[in-house]
Amino acid sequence: MIPSNKSQLRSVAVVGGGPAGLMAAETLMQGGVQADVYDAMPSVGRKFLMAGKGGMNITHAEPAAAFLARYGARRAQIQPWLDVFGPDALRQWIHTLGIDTFVGSSGRVFPTDMKAAPLLRAWLHRLRVGGVRFHVRHRWLGWNDQGALRFATPTGEQCIAADAVVLALGGGSWARLGSDGAWAPLLAQRGVGVEALRPANCGFDVGWSEHFSSRFAGHPVKPVVISHTDRAGVSHRKKGEFIVTASGVEGSLIYILSAALRDEIAASGSALIHLDLLPDKALQFVMDEVARPRGSRSQASHLQSRLGLKGVKAGLLRELAPAQDYAQPARLGAAIKALPLRLIAPRPLDEAISSAGGVSFEALDPQLMLRTLPGVFCAGEMLDWEAPTGGYLLTACFASGRAAGRGVLSWLKALHPS
Repeated sequence: MIPSNKSQLRSVAVVGGGPAGLMAAETLMQGGVQADVYDAMPSVGRKFLMAGKGGMNITHAEPAAAFLARYGARRAQIQPWLDVFGPDALRQWIHTLGIDTFVGSSGRVFPTDMKAAPLLRAWLHRLRVGGVRFHVRHRWLGWNDQGALRFATPTGEQCIAADAVVLALGGGSWARLGSDGAWAPLLAQRGVGVEALRPANCGFDVGWSEHFSSRFAGHPVKPVVISHTDRAGVSHRKKGEFIVTASGVEGSLIYILSAALRDEIAASGSALIHLDLLPDKALQFVMDEVARPRGSRSQASHLQSRLGLKGVKAGLLRELAPAQDYAQPARLGAAIKALPLRLIAPRPLDEAISSAGGVSFEALDPQLMLRTLPGVFCAGEMLDWEAPTGGYLLTACFASGRAAGRGVLSWLKALHPS
């Protein structure tokens, strides 16, 4: 790392203008350090804005133990971030920007107007007033031989010296918004342990028939319960909805289970889930209704009349249940309550909401500084963790940015105690 002129204010380069990078910049600003934010896109926060298009789910109000459990195997690494800047602190911070929040019926927390843009505008105004400088259309290229940061800019390559660096470059999904994972080989070349990026909160391919796909692609399936037993033998049962796509399935209920499903496909070649198409009706009731005489009615008309089973749900049953089950009421009733659906591949990384993999925690010290690159800190989705949608991703990104910023301040103070 090339230090900047020591007669001036300490200068830190924050590479990446998403929630983690901006939070790191704010933390540095509050610590009396000059923060310069560099982003490859024409403006910062693009993925943040896109994530808020359907309603800005900023965090979740569930109890702390349940919240922490959402981070799975990385709970121990993420808990220290959330102990300092968890869901309650995040909500209070949003309120200081003049943005009110509310808790929805599901426990998800939203800005009152449900929008991301007002929050981002207020935040950027605070940062600019506080002295944070922004440099857009600056794509990070690594380091030169002297240790300065290299950037591709509209006016050619520039090299920037700084006292420390925070890398908050995002994962590998949504490349069009700046998260393309191009940083991974740059760090690997420097001896940093980087786990392969994989899709998280993603859809899956099924291999529908042309008949089913052409009729039902884009249709939501609700309410429905998905059951799955993972590779560790743990059973999962979740109620909600998902969407049929041209090639398979996606949506909130699929995303909840996507990590386990992705890993099972990687290990076994496919993953099996079961769909309860009528979760509010008991198995025996369904079997009794299917067994009732239907007279001259078709089986489809009978199921619609007796059970309300129609549309995409009826289509799924026809697509996935063996034809012979339609002649056996007990087997057809059982299929309605536990319809097997085999997933054959996750959708590509760039289509995923987020990514797993990234900078290994073993490559970082507790302050999120790279052990092989003193003065270089990492934050956000480029670290090797994942979480389901529901505010958990954003909360940990904000909290990691705060942690990285605090880490920089501690490191600079230790280097220059006067």
